[in-house]
Amino acid sequence: MKGKKVGVVANATSMVGSTHLIDTLLSQQIQIVKVFAPEHGFRGNHGAGDHVSDEKDAKTGLPLISLYGKNKKPSAEMLKGLEVVVFDIQDVGARFYTYISTMHYVMEACAENKIPVIVLDRPNPNGFYIDGPVLDPKFKSFVGMHPIPVVHGCTVGELARMINGEKWLAGSISCDLTVIPVKGYDHKVLYELPVAPSPNLPNMSAIYSYPSLCFFEGTNISVGRGTDFPFQCFGSPTNKTGKFSFTPQDIPGVVKDAPYKGQPCKGHFVKEFGEFYFPAHKEIYLNWLVDTYNTCEDKSKFFSSPDFFDKLMGTSAVREYMVKGATVEEIRTTWNQEIENYKKMRKRYLLYQDFE
Repeated sequence: MKGKKVGVVANATSMVGSTHLIDTLLSQQIQIVKVFAPEHGFRGNHGAGDHVSDEKDAKTGLPLISLYGKNKKPSAEMLKGLEVVVFDIQDVGARFYTYISTMHYVMEACAENKIPVIVLDRPNPNGFYIDGPVLDPKFKSFVGMHPIPVVHGCTVGELARMINGEKWLAGSISCDLTVIPVKGYDHKVLYELPVAPSPNLPNMSAIYSYPSLCFFEGTNISVGRGTDFPFQCFGSPTNKTGKFSFTPQDIPGVVKDAPYKGQPCKGHFVKEFGEFYFPAHKEIYLNWLVDTYNTCEDKSKFFSSPDFFDKLMGTSAVREYMVKGATVEEIRTTWNQEIENYKKMRKRYLLYQDFE
């Protein structure tokens, strides 16, 4: 980076100890020209899905270019003059968490404009297992761009190597990629995040539950957005099971127009299922979804957004099996062979000792 004009893709998780990466680089006379911000913004103070605008960073005066507004992929004009782009964002290891989609588009744009990319790797807090259906390309979207399982078991660095190696960038181009690996990490390590990766994943309980609960976002069930425990509970005003009650409210910088705002909801708190249910379980806990569907009174209204549900799953098969009354075990068999094929491919891109 020394002597070069640098672009940085960063957010609130881009910390070096107690100092932000931007401040660390500036203190070492690295010439940062602009900062690119993903979903939730550079300072992490935008709620899920909120439009993020271009602005200037109040602390450094650097221009902030949003990659979660009009553009999700940097344009040639945005990259003009840059000699290297650094990506440093903490991921949580779920296919639908959009930071890896941002990384894909950054790699693609940089490849097209012949700009090297450096990925500063970070541990995957859900990197100790692999599970869920592999995405069918028909369901490709910003919440799922790659034919990988829901829980893919890769760090962002390993995934970047996979994106390059499997020729997933547009036109099968290749990015000039350098991954700086993490010292002292392997896929058996249970890494606790020092900074919340986004407003609705405030703690490790939410991060462990997220891959299992996020599917509810395509249904009429709330996952606690607008409460103090998002992705740690689920329920609705019409739900009949569970003893846990919560009433969502809008929270500035976290959620606006919270689902069921001001309405008492009944359901379950994740820790009812055992304080240490995650990470011991090591698979997506599909029972929450299937049991809630099976016990709801009006199944025709359960999938409030079937298209979005299928994008989150990466397939329509799970929803179709649920409608037919399939058991959790029957649904899980639909992705077993895909997982085995994926695991063989994944091994080519690992930077760290695996969990198996």
